[in-house]
Formats: sequence, structure tokens, C-alpha cells
Amino acid sequence: MKFPASQTPQPQPPLAPGALVPRFAVLVAGGSGSRMAADRPKQFLLLRGEPVLLHTLRRFADPALGVAEIIMVLPADQLATWQGLCAQFGVTIPHRLVAGGATRWASVKAGLAALGAHPAGLVAVHDGVRPLVSRQVVERTYAAAATHAAAAAAVLPKDSVRLVSPQGSAAQNRSRLRLMQTPQTFEIDLLRRAYAMPELATFTDDATVVDDLCRVQLVEGDYRNLKITTPEDLVVAEAFLSMGE
Repeated sequence: MKFPASQTPQPQPPLAPGALVPRFAVLVAGGSGSRMAADRPKQFLLLRGEPVLLHTLRRFADPALGVAEIIMVLPADQLATWQGLCAQFGVTIPHRLVAGGATRWASVKAGLAALGAHPAGLVAVHDGVRPLVSRQVVERTYAAAATHAAAAAAVLPKDSVRLVSPQGSAAQNRSRLRLMQTPQTFEIDLLRRAYAMPELATFTDDATVVDDLCRVQLVEGDYRNLKITTPEDLVVAEAFLSMGE
């Protein structure tokens, strides 16, 4: 996916605490973990002795972010598993559980519906299996969404990129490409209007759902904000957490 040069991710200054509009978060964790070759979904795998999803939840519960409500979206058949893990690990972080749908789009829509009592605010949508997202990245998306209505974290590709076609492949200018991350943060009314439209096969993330309604401002992400997908990702996440300590 290409982006104009003007969409180069830029750090966004944090808003003053008194200027914050209500903030919400929807954490989506619907993976089965088939690529992990594990005995449980990847969001429940242990990372330094705690479930991956708990690490993610803790990041958004940081008081410095001022998130008013956190919605956790899981497949219906995983709700009891998470509740059992919360009891096992003594989780007391306030959050609301919501049953997701058959696709990520349907799950985000379900999480958004759970915020129906809130007429205004900013909502960050984040992958539940991105447990290393920093407070700075989350704050940048909230601050940018407060100004631009739609914002998403992204990073430059590190490797050379080629576009493949039936005729062969062609090198791409990676300075004009971005790897999308989460959170992706929006004015809540904008996201509601976007999710009121039918689901399309071209929707790969929330930014693509919103694209037809609003230009999405890209902000600087973090290469450590990895998505736990394979066993190697879990090893790297463990290493990053050890470095942090």
C-alpha cells in the first residue's frame, strides 16, 4: 500500500491533560494461534509468566493515558477462558468483555457497539496480541486523532520491497511505503459511520474501513510494537521485555 510523502509518520505532541476528550479503547483478540503450533490461542500464551493479552490490557490501563473504558473483544467460546485467567492471575484492571464476530471487522463492530452510551470521544482500536505497544505510541494516536479525526501508527519498511505481478516483480520506493500497526484511533462518531457500511473484502484494518470517509493521519509507530503471530515473535517479545527491565 502506498502513501503520499505528506503522510510520513511524524511524532505528535501530547495533549495537555485538561484538553483531553473522553478516551476509549477496543482490544481485539480473535486469533486461533494456528501458526504458533500451540495448545491455546496466541492471546493466552504466557509472556514472561503472564498471558499476552494481560500485557496488552495493562498498557492501555496506564493512568497517564486517561482511558475511560476498555472493551475486550474475544470469540464467544474464549470468554470463559479469559475469565478463568483473570481469576488465576488476580487481574483487577477494569474492562468489559464482549463476544466478537466471525471476522476482525465484525469483532471491532461489536466492540464499538458496546460503547453506544458514549456520544463523543476518541476510540483506539488495538490488536490484543501487540503487547509491547508503548504509552508514547498510544498517546501519539490519541493526540493526532483529536486533531485529524483519524490516526494510525505506522513504521517504515526496513527491507527492500518489490511488487509482484504475473509479469514478474518491480522494485518499490520504500520511502513511500509504511507498515501499518495499531492502535488506530478515531473520533468515535466517525468510526461508527464507517462501520455502518457493509463489510468489504478489501478491509485489512480500521484505517481501510475509514479511508472513504476521512484521510487517516499516520504517526510514528515503534518496531518493538510487534504482533505475536509465530513462535519467533514470542521469543523476540521476551527479549524486548528483558531489555526494558
